[in-house]
Amino acid sequence: MSNVGNKSVIDDPKHEFWMREAIVEARKAEALGEVPIGAIVVFQEKIIGRGYNLRETTLDSTAHAEMVAIREASKTLNSWRLLDCRLYVTLEPCPMCAGAIVQSRIPLTVYGTPDPKAGCAGTLMNLLEEPRFNHRTEVIQGVLQEECAELLTSFFRRLRQKHAKITSVGEE
Repeated sequence: MSNVGNKSVIDDPKHEFWMREAIVEARKAEALGEVPIGAIVVFQEKIIGRGYNLRETTLDSTAHAEMVAIREASKTLNSWRLLDCRLYVTLEPCPMCAGAIVQSRIPLTVYGTPDPKAGCAGTLMNLLEEPRFNHRTEVIQGVLQEECAELLTSFFRRLRQKHAKITSVGEE
């Protein structure tokens, strides 16, 4: 089961299909040594924006997967309004990305795993469904959660092991 706001819904196979595409993007980030987070924007059942985390590669703090995918989708549609689109992202959006999602008028955001440190689609707060904003985005969480979480867990485990090796070699 996934959550939409406070309502429960049965997992929709199309959401799993599209989340697998976001996972493909996350693996591209991982191949570059970036935190493996991926996102796609879907319009009329076609991917019009793809993105993966590029903060380290570009030295750009705004180069989150969602931001990259939203920029590409906006160029594809030649519009900043992504009114009939859906965003799929492997990790719950942070405050910056949640703001961009609201500002771009995306009506549905689907994410894989929650972010206990920065999640703003229900974990720390819910900027996407904030009633004081002029636009709200429906949220579905937990689609392929285990796979999305494992990407991150494995990445950080390898990073810690690499750091431990470097530290122990320096101590010899």
